[in-house]
Amino acid sequence: MGFNADYDAVVVNENLRFVQLTPPGSASSIVLGVGITEMEPGSQKGIQIVVPNADEARRHLLDHGVQVEPVDEQEWGRFVYFADPDGTTWALQELPKGD
Repeated sequence: MGFNADYDAVVVNENLRFVQLTPPGSASSIVLGVGITEMEPGSQKGIQIVVPNADEARRHLLDHGVQVEPVDEQEWGRFVYFADPDGTTWALQELPKGD
């Protein structure tokens, strides 16, 4: 998805492994791995990330083989929806102009 892999394959012990990913230009990171949460893979639904341009984000995902929905135009923003290979669902939001 174009995230920077800050830490990858860090194995603390057999029950704890984490990967830290940061979306380009973001000050926030996402951590995933083994022992981070008790949720089953794919059970997280609706992670939302703000992007500067929904069309560019969609094109980037398509160019990298991600199945993605068309841009969804709403009063509160423009959204791109997709699921990762584990079934986690994501929403990318371009904020409305002026917000």
